[in-house]
Amino acid sequence: MRGAARAAGGRAGQLWPRPPSPGPGPPSPLLPLAVLLAVLLGGAGAQYSSDLCSWKGSGLTHEAHRKEVEQVYLRCSAGAVEWMYPTGALSVNLRPNTFSPSRHLTLCIKPLRDSSGANIYLEKTGELKLLFRDGDHGPGQVRCFGFEQGGLFVEATPQQDISRRTTGFLYELSGRRAGSDLHTLSAPCRPCSDTEVLLAVCTSDFVVRGAIRDVTHAPERQESAIHLQVSRIYRQKSRVFQPAPGGGWRGRITTLLECGVRPGRGEFLFTGHMHFGEARLGCAPRLEDFQRMYRDAEERGLNPCEMGVE
Repeated sequence: MRGAARAAGGRAGQLWPRPPSPGPGPPSPLLPLAVLLAVLLGGAGAQYSSDLCSWKGSGLTHEAHRKEVEQVYLRCSAGAVEWMYPTGALSVNLRPNTFSPSRHLTLCIKPLRDSSGANIYLEKTGELKLLFRDGDHGPGQVRCFGFEQGGLFVEATPQQDISRRTTGFLYELSGRRAGSDLHTLSAPCRPCSDTEVLLAVCTSDFVVRGAIRDVTHAPERQESAIHLQVSRIYRQKSRVFQPAPGGGWRGRITTLLECGVRPGRGEFLFTGHMHFGEARLGCAPRLEDFQRMYRDAEERGLNPCEMGVE
């Protein structure tokens, strides 16, 4: 276990190892006031977040030889952390702006482009699990996990020159389970099972019926954009699909380049989630296949929700 793990649970400014305590000295009536001012001023210089959703700070507030663990507190459903000139470590404490003990929450993390200078871990009771290695910020790099699995711990890596280093990531807290789009995270190109399709129809951020107009590829991002002509919108939480000339709607959703998506004839049912402002493809069965599995489940009373399938 690296030294950072032992300090993950400490308070802001806690160090590893702790310096020796000074010897006793004559009491001073001004000492408590001086200590209080030092704590307040130190905290103000170490954190200068403009709101409760995002934090931006600098490792230059730390002395290079003192490996401090800075505490960052955010209370929001989405935001960003940006750490310039990273030194020492950050312990990022996320809390939803509304909390229900019975509600399952999923936390998703996406590194900022060109993020470097630190490793990002999932931390719980001093145990660290690596989420992103220093410099690991390729396209499609998103990690999702249950909120109860732990907090985030960001540890600066040794650098000869920190002047051009900035570590950062976006985060999202949502009420859906990490497994609800597990196939898009662990096996993104695998076709969905009947059960996954039926669940996706009920839980996705968007559910539309339509055809593929075109597919464009962006090798530099390792992503493909699927351009859709939509004939019916069952659900959309964001305005991904806009009215098109001549009727219907048009919109674009993305998936990984490795999935090899190509234009195909016929209509499909497209489902998916919004991740960091982008519509990401989930399950996409052919329309006739979805109609068959929906009616089969309906006859057996196994539909998780109801929708028109005409």
